[in-house]
Amino acid sequence: MLRIAVPNKGSLAETAAQMLSEAGYAGRRDPKELHLRDAPNDVEFFFLRPRDIATYVGSGALDVGVTGRDLLLDSGSKASEIESLGFGDSTFRFAGPTGRFTDLADLAGHRVATSYPGLVGRFLAGHDIDVDLVPLDGAVESAVQLGVADAVADVVSTGTTLRKAGLDIFGPVILESTAVLIGAPHEANGLDTLRRRLQGVLVARRYVLMDYDLPAGLLDQATDIAGGIESPTVSPLRDKDWVAVRVMVPRERTNQIMDSLYELGARAILVSAIHAARL
Repeated sequence: MLRIAVPNKGSLAETAAQMLSEAGYAGRRDPKELHLRDAPNDVEFFFLRPRDIATYVGSGALDVGVTGRDLLLDSGSKASEIESLGFGDSTFRFAGPTGRFTDLADLAGHRVATSYPGLVGRFLAGHDIDVDLVPLDGAVESAVQLGVADAVADVVSTGTTLRKAGLDIFGPVILESTAVLIGAPHEANGLDTLRRRLQGVLVARRYVLMDYDLPAGLLDQATDIAGGIESPTVSPLRDKDWVAVRVMVPRERTNQIMDSLYELGARAILVSAIHAARL
């Protein structure tokens, strides 16, 4: 069986579980359950702390896992990123007291608090900057105010939390993180099936099917508006001057594309959700 590590809590847990469910895998009924055997799909799920997943997968104890790119890089694990899963985006930045730091080089010789010492340490070493890292388990924005650090390196969304703590963002982006599928150093049987299923979920979330009728002479112009993944499916209608067209379009652009096709001359434009896909 393919052995899969899944976050048991935290910001990635719920979305990861939902994605696997949409991919056709069994889900746990009890949130305290740590192991689930899905015999029909030939997989086993192990529900672990997100920070530990890269370690288990990197050691080869488990075959694949879902975790954050930040946690993978911070761990120093031998696990490798297979692909992005399209959720859990976050940005890592440096922040310090207003006006005290303006450039990355200003950090040299100072104390930097972070929950990701491995990630931040390697980033600074890559820029030849030596600092005193202060590892903390969350809430690092208080470190400067409490006197245990001169600056912090943390996840930034809007920057509101940092500003409330009297800190300003400075320097380059440390990392753009997202949820990723990671793999062990060995090649695991069943991995290709898992990847295809997850890719199918991503396609179903990002695209919809659009059907419409169109005067045949306008087909080239309609294809310029919505070309599909490869090309539209075109079928004849009883009226030989018209054709029926089916095409996949980005979900976020659905209404703009419908408007453009209608203005071109398309009629009976219908949109359907995609529940699963294999491309």
